[in-house]
Amino acid sequence: MLHADDWGAIWLTLKLAATVTALLLVLGTPVAWWLSQTRSRLKNVVGALVALPLVLPPSVLGFYLLVGMGPHGPLGHLTEALGIGLLPFTFPGLVLGSLVYSLPFVVQPLHNAFEAIGTRPLEVAATLRASPLDTFFSVVLPLAKPGFITAATLGFAHTIGEFGVVLMIGGNIPERTRVVSLQIYSHVEALEYGQAHWLAGGMLLLSFIALLLLYTFNPSGKTR
Repeated sequence: MLHADDWGAIWLTLKLAATVTALLLVLGTPVAWWLSQTRSRLKNVVGALVALPLVLPPSVLGFYLLVGMGPHGPLGHLTEALGIGLLPFTFPGLVLGSLVYSLPFVVQPLHNAFEAIGTRPLEVAATLRASPLDTFFSVVLPLAKPGFITAATLGFAHTIGEFGVVLMIGGNIPERTRVVSLQIYSHVEALEYGQAHWLAGGMLLLSFIALLLLYTFNPSGKTR
């Protein structure tokens, strides 16, 4: 059975995943739209930076984020100057690290959805004298709805399953930064395999349900 600390880890994980997914949809949408429309020479550079967490080991990404957010890092200097304090080993630090780590799982589906729309609907909207902003909200967003479903599902599920980045940044502090993946690790270290089974099985079931819903309600959605 699940104990109080297990439920605490579950709540923290869901809170982290919901926060990160909402922020990524807001921040990732303009990035994906720019990548789908621009002819700039920087397109490939920005695209590579967005996709970098897909190939970079989580421990490496977490290490550099930890250094950057530390007392001698540029982000650490900024947050201290703003009176926020240092972000490592805090929930906001987990959010920031998760934003970077899950970014490609939101941006790439949105990018694919925007590119699939093509130029014809945009040209029609322009002939009707719709502003670019009106065109985006009235034409682009409804047509890209499958991409948003895919992006939200993958972003949420991927954030829930994080381990290396959250361990490097959060430090596995109970009730503060210990998410489900770290709680499972703690149970295994203590040879509490029964507790680990409960949490691991729950994550397995949740991941399967998320993908099942994705393929059921958005069969054309791409996961790359």
